[in-house]
Amino acid sequence: MSRLRLKAETQGDLQIIAAAVQDAILRVGEINYDLRGRSLTLRMTRFQHETDKAARAQSGIRFDSVLGVRTRGIDRSDPEAMAVLLDVIFEQSDKPAGIITLIFAGGGELQADVECLDVILADVTDARETDKLPLHPE
Repeated sequence: MSRLRLKAETQGDLQIIAAAVQDAILRVGEINYDLRGRSLTLRMTRFQHETDKAARAQSGIRFDSVLGVRTRGIDRSDPEAMAVLLDVIFEQSDKPAGIITLIFAGGGELQADVECLDVILADVTDARETDKLPLHPE
């Protein structure tokens, strides 16, 4: 199975990445904002929706040109706490700048003010099969 590597510079590109990271699991401590480097990175275990097999791969997503980050409903006091990423959206404010919002299960959100849309998603390990499937209420 090949490792996924995607780059987003448009809203359409970001929708593809958002679909790829839906149901990703991460530790709150694996959310890192580098003020000096102006980047936001998350290390996660990504469910591979693009395959027929139930599998997860260790992945990283990096947002560049980040001016600031804020969270709501995410308790950062326990770095081992788990979070499930549901969606990533971009709202343009002053072209090409805007706000990237990461939406987590349970109502948590992380917003990043960005100068432009510049996102990279990369699998860093081969996928492992899993018997744990994401639950989506109907």
